[in-house]
Amino acid sequence: MTELNFSAGDEVKLRLAHREIEGRVLETGEKDIILLKLKSGYNIGIKKENILGSRIVKKYQEGMENFEMPATNKKKKNVGLIVTGGTIAAKLDSKTGGVHWLTDVGEFSKFYPEIFNIANVKKIEVPFMKASESMDSDDWKKIAKTCEKMLDDPEISGVIITHGTDFLGYTAAALSFMLRDLGKPVVLTYSQRSIDRASSDASMNLMCSAHMACSEAAEVMLVGHGSTSDDYCYAMQGSKVRKMHSSRRDAFKAINTEPIAKIWSDGKIEFLKEYRKRDDSRKVILDAEFEDKVALLKFYPGQEPEILDYYALKFKGLVIEVSGLGHLPVSETGDRNWIPRLKKHIKSGLIVCAAAQTIYGRLDPKVYSNGRELEDAGVIFLEDMLPETALVKLGWVLGHKAFKGNVREKMLQNFSGELNSKIGLEGFD
Repeated sequence: MTELNFSAGDEVKLRLAHREIEGRVLETGEKDIILLKLKSGYNIGIKKENILGSRIVKKYQEGMENFEMPATNKKKKNVGLIVTGGTIAAKLDSKTGGVHWLTDVGEFSKFYPEIFNIANVKKIEVPFMKASESMDSDDWKKIAKTCEKMLDDPEISGVIITHGTDFLGYTAAALSFMLRDLGKPVVLTYSQRSIDRASSDASMNLMCSAHMACSEAAEVMLVGHGSTSDDYCYAMQGSKVRKMHSSRRDAFKAINTEPIAKIWSDGKIEFLKEYRKRDDSRKVILDAEFEDKVALLKFYPGQEPEILDYYALKFKGLVIEVSGLGHLPVSETGDRNWIPRLKKHIKSGLIVCAAAQTIYGRLDPKVYSNGRELEDAGVIFLEDMLPETALVKLGWVLGHKAFKGNVREKMLQNFSGELNSKIGLEGFD
């Protein structure tokens, strides 16, 4: 067997029977297998007995993590960067093939140099590092408070937040309610594929985010690929955006509305709808009250209404994903009629809202008697609001003691564009 003189972390070329293969050696528990990360980003296992020769292209070196902060350019605008985790804030561990968090500005300058050509990253904050599925309302509050501090800095033009993709829509919605009277842009962004992969979307998403953070749109926005190619990004309203694909780079879509803008990596911005204009003198109002005792329930055929007893016991508010224009079983006799239990629990103080599980379109309880019965029972129909936005808004509304007695009114008040009265067929792609 050929003697192999390389170690984990080294970049190598391996000679096999019919070809050469190049990549970075990863640690593995398999004694007879060499695990290689290819330049494509994919890993491949090669039996040692099949390796006829090897050459080290680049030796792995410890201590390469410390990089100097790029020099400030007074001709560029300043932005603040909030790092919370996710694929976009991770780098490959050359030895293990796993990832480490990027929490140093110098590291960002190495992996994402393009953003520093667009703006000066004046300040970086790391309130926590978590996968998005591990976040809760306390984390949304931390991000909102960190945003407030950065936005109040007169030298900062806008804020960029890096975040995991899976539950990014919830955070975007939460910030849309918690940051009131915005005068500067707040931009959330992500990557579906890590920076070590040739097909990574991270750099372009950050570049477009930097352009939007310096733009005239004082909105909470989510910025990401507008197509599967590296041609442009969309800036989408934080309260009207949803992850619609598990792996595509253009995973996020504006729902029941148009994107705010189309952005190219060279800085060109085409605004597609009305937006809140920048006013650097306007101070953001932090409004981060939140009631955690809220839940989201998806109705399915055959579901028994007794489930409401459980939610009424543990929660103060409930959003039900209803079918069609806003339907639940109401006309059946016996145990499958939801009306008696809805009336009982709503009368006892449980707030029950309805959102469309169809995602696109608007609820209308007036079309069929089913919807009218539910509305008469006290269910609040949330028009075209996304279910996750509805859940976040319900927690935010119930967190305000001053809103007590006016929950219906507040849930139907358009705080951050979460309700679109002009929805048409063009929003369905």
